[in-house]
Amino acid sequence: MQFSAAGAPGRPARADMRRDGSVWAVVPVKETGSAKQRLAGLLPAGVRRHLALAMLADVLDALAGVGELAGIVVVTVDSAASEIAYRAGAEVWCEGARDGHTGAVTAAARRLAARGSVMLTIPGDVPLVLPADIRRLLDAHGPAPAFTIVPARDERGSNAIVCSPADLVPLRFGADSFFPHLAAARACGVEPATVHLPRLSLDMDEPDDLLAFMKLPSATRTRRLLERQEHEFAHAALAGDRVPR
Repeated sequence: MQFSAAGAPGRPARADMRRDGSVWAVVPVKETGSAKQRLAGLLPAGVRRHLALAMLADVLDALAGVGELAGIVVVTVDSAASEIAYRAGAEVWCEGARDGHTGAVTAAARRLAARGSVMLTIPGDVPLVLPADIRRLLDAHGPAPAFTIVPARDERGSNAIVCSPADLVPLRFGADSFFPHLAAARACGVEPATVHLPRLSLDMDEPDDLLAFMKLPSATRTRRLLERQEHEFAHAALAGDRVPR
């Protein structure tokens, strides 16, 4: 089953899904001091840290604008990420935070399943996402048991998943997780729903992702940071200075 959206405003989440439990958003965040290593050829370590935090703030802004969500959880042990989460009204959970993306989401899924909640998990590096995208995703999610997924733009990664119950399908994130997640859902007896959402499909892992992001207009913290950095790099190059690493 597939759905697509070009960015039109979404509708409220379907009532039949919400009867199965409240919907919680889960955002795993690694320690930002070592964030975005694959962008090291373009950005110094300090800028990559600020980039990770700006993207997280943009994602949390979008989630906070979705009234259908019962709450937001950021799974992290990073103090700066925790501060941003608290300012956005999110809870911070530490269990599984040092066990990578998969471990963080799995720990949160267990906790949410124990209270009968639905889990929406989304990475902290999709800064273009808007509340309308989240509503479209929730609207596409059927009554439990159900599994809904948004692929990355290359249809290799998994950029958002809704599970009801929260621990319905064993998740394993990575660069090639999309098709294995579809297979895992079917192995659990559930036909997955795929939703194509262009803004949500663009995560910022590779230099090409950064370039694709900068081609798209947005009023995000992430764009302001990168525009400022671009200006500083250009100024340094004209002055013959070294860009700090």
